[in-house]
Amino acid sequence: MSAPERATTTLAPEDLGLPRGTGLGERATVVQVSSAFCAPCRAARTVAARVAQTTEGVRLVEVDVAGHENLAAALRIVRTPTVLVLDGAGKVRHRLEGVPRLAWLRKAVREL
Repeated sequence: MSAPERATTTLAPEDLGLPRGTGLGERATVVQVSSAFCAPCRAARTVAARVAQTTEGVRLVEVDVAGHENLAAALRIVRTPTVLVLDGAGKVRHRLEGVPRLAWLRKAVREL
């Protein structure tokens, strides 16, 4: 697992393939970029879902690299899972390649 890093990209709901009229999380959006046959992605999904379900204003969005090649290239996704934490405006505030620890993800969201 690589060390968390900060980025300056801003994403809109349509960039993530969300249906029209669907917004990001009010406080944060946790974006899990994964691939169909990625075993660690299942573990990352469990951690991300737990944070989204237990933290008010947090939404989980899963993005499969197979259907979003341009987004993956723009975000320089080189391995799955990659977890991004966006603030309420869609700005990427945290990024982690690999399965996040629950404490790391909770802290990343809490900082927003």
